Amino acid sequence: MEVQVARIGKPHGIRGEVTVQLFTDAPEDRFEAGAIFRAEPAALGPLTVSGARWNKDILILGFDGFSDRNAAETLRGAKLFIDTDEAEDDDDDAWYEHELVGLEARVGNDVVGKVSGLRTLEVQDLLIVETSAGHETLVPFVAEIVPEVNVADGYVLLTPPAGLFELNLPGSNQAGPDDGEVTDVDDDGPADPASDTDPAAAASDTDPAAASEAEGSGR
Repeated sequence: MEVQVARIGKPHGIRGEVTVQLFTDAPEDRFEAGAIFRAEPAALGPLTVSGARWNKDILILGFDGFSDRNAAETLRGAKLFIDTDEAEDDDDDAWYEHELVGLEARVGNDVVGKVSGLRTLEVQDLLIVETSAGHETLVPFVAEIVPEVNVADGYVLLTPPAGLFELNLPGSNQAGPDDGEVTDVDDDGPADPASDTDPAAAASDTDPAAASEAEGSGR
C-alpha cells in the first residue's frame, strides 16, 4: 500500500524549485537529495529530489530534470507517494495524517472532539482537533501534550495546558455589552400624562363635586 507524503504547489524562483504541502511528520528524512517518489499523474514519471531547503515554514524542493520555472510549473498539483512498508521501517513512532484523522481526542476519560487534520511545520507538528462544539483547536503534537496515539482503539490522549481549548473560541477574550449587566426596562408603557397635572384639574373632568373638594383640600 502507498501513502501520499506531499503535494506539489507553485514554482519558487526561476531555478525549477517548487513549494510542497507536507503529509509526513519526518520531512527532513523523507525529502533528502536522491529520494525517489511515485508521482500522480503518472505521466510525470518517478521524481527524484535534487535538493531540499526550508523557507520559513515552507519546504522547497528541486527535482532532477526540472531546471527552470516553466518546467516546475508542470509539476503544480502533483502528488508524491511512497510505499507504506518503507515508511514503517523508517520510524515506528511516525504517524501519517490519514492514520490520525477521525481519532477521538480524549482528555482523561472525556472525549473533547476528533482529530480533523495534521499540520506539519519545521519547528513542530500540530494536530487539528475539532471540538464537540464545532471549533478547531491546534494542539502541539509533542509527547508532553499527546502522550498516547492509539490507532487500534481509535483515540489520541491529550494532556493540554490550561486554556488551550479556549484560545480559538469566538469572543473568548471579549466581554459582553456592559460586562454582562442588564439594564431594567419599564414595560408598563409610556407614563400617564395626567400623573403630572393638578388633582383639581383632573377631577374637574369627571366630577364637579370632587373638583370642589380637591380645591378645598388644597387651601
